[in-house]
Amino acid sequence: MPNIKPVSDLRNYGEVLRDVAVGQPVFLTKNGHGRYAVLDIEEYRQYEQLLARQQLLTELEQGRSSGENFGVIRAGDLFRELEERYDG
Repeated sequence: MPNIKPVSDLRNYGEVLRDVAVGQPVFLTKNGHGRYAVLDIEEYRQYEQLLARQQLLTELEQGRSSGENFGVIRAGDLFRELEERYDG
């Protein structure tokens, strides 16, 4: 069951923080609507890793799709082209 409290409970932030644990965030409401989530730092780190992994997978998929749609450039050709463009 989610732990939901009004943001005004932060006046006694010690009590709010006691309820936070991995897998058990505390959700704070403002004017009756969900506004904030207080997470355990380990859970937040896991969340950041998940987002980074998802971003990497998205970028890899875009690269794969680009290679299929526009062809592939060999690494040596790419380096040569970049050197000509920026060093020449």
